Amino acid sequence: MKTISIIEKLEKNHTASREELVFLLDGITADEREILRKAAQKRALESFGNRVYIRGLIEISSVCKNDCLYCGLRRSNPNAVRYRLTREQILSCCETGRSLGFRTFVLQGGEDGYFTDEVMCGIVEEIKRRYPDCAVTLSLGERSEESLKRLRGAGADRYLLRHETADEAHYARLHPKEMSGAHRKSLLYTLKKLGYQTGAGFMVGSPYQTTENLADDLLFIKELSPQMCGIGPFIPHSDTVFRDFAQGSLEMTLTLLSVIRLMNPFILLPATTALGTIHPKGREMGILHGANVVMPNLSPKEHRKDYAIYDNKICTGDEAAECIKCLSGRMNAIGYRIVTDRGDYKGMQAQG
Repeated sequence: MKTISIIEKLEKNHTASREELVFLLDGITADEREILRKAAQKRALESFGNRVYIRGLIEISSVCKNDCLYCGLRRSNPNAVRYRLTREQILSCCETGRSLGFRTFVLQGGEDGYFTDEVMCGIVEEIKRRYPDCAVTLSLGERSEESLKRLRGAGADRYLLRHETADEAHYARLHPKEMSGAHRKSLLYTLKKLGYQTGAGFMVGSPYQTTENLADDLLFIKELSPQMCGIGPFIPHSDTVFRDFAQGSLEMTLTLLSVIRLMNPFILLPATTALGTIHPKGREMGILHGANVVMPNLSPKEHRKDYAIYDNKICTGDEAAECIKCLSGRMNAIGYRIVTDRGDYKGMQAQG
C-alpha cells in the first residue's frame, strides 16, 4: 500500500477504505502531505474558485447545562463567566453584520434553558423578517426533534452539531454518562430529514483519540454527507480534567482538512478559530489545504473573551469592520478573496 496511490484514489473516487485512511494518516511524509494539500486546493478551486465565504458568528450564551469533560463552559466549572445576550443584542449584532455585507448569521451557544423554542423562534423569525436575503444558522447543541422542527419552521436554514467523535466508546470518555454518541449522530440525520443544511464535525487530537477514530470520523462524514463540516485541533482548558493533555496537531488538522475536501468536493469547510489560535497563520493554512469558510466574530466585544470553550482563544477587541478588513487582507495575501454571498451548498454544487 502506497500513500500516493491512496491520495490518487481520494482524488478520483472521493473515498478510501478505513485501512487506507489509517495508513495515510499514520505514515504520510512532509512531501506527501504537500501533494495531498495541492490536490485538495485544486479540488476546492475547481468547486468554488478563489472565493472564501464569511459567516458572522454571534455567541449568544456561555450558559450550558452539559458537563462535557473538555469544555470550559461545562456546568461544573465555577470559574466560567456566564452571560447571555438579549434578543435586542442579538438583533443589533445582525444589524452590524448586515451593514458589513454578511449574508449568514451563526447563532452559537451552550445548551441554555433560557432559549426555549418560543424565545428562539421569535428571534429567528425577526432576523428573517428584517433580513430576508440572509441565512440563519443555529449551533445550540442537542434539542428534541419537535424543537428542531419548530425552529426550521421559524426560518432557520442551517444547523451545526459537531459529533465530536464517531466512536461511541471514545465519545463516552469525553462526555458525562447522560450523553450518548449514538443519540448525537442520530440527531444529525434528523436535521437532514427536517430540511436543514446540516453541519457535523470533530476534534483533532482529543484525549484518547486513535488514528482509527479519525478514520471512522472521515467515513462517518462521507456517509452522512453533510453540507458543512467543522474540524479543529483539541485545545485544553485549564478548568477541565483534560488540562494537562497536549493540544491537537496543526499538521494532522491540515491533513484531515485536505482529506475531507477530496472525499467531499462540495462541502463547506471552515478554517476555524481554533486553527488560528494554535498558529498565527492557521486560518490561511486551512484555506490553502482545502477549506473555504471563515467565521469572523460579531459578538459584543465585552463578551468575546467569556465564551471560553478552550484556553487562549483568539478573540480580539477589534470592531467587526476592522476584523473583516484584516481577514480580507490576509486572504488576499494568499490569492483568495472574501465574498459576502450566502454560499448555499446546492447553489455551489450547481456551479461546480
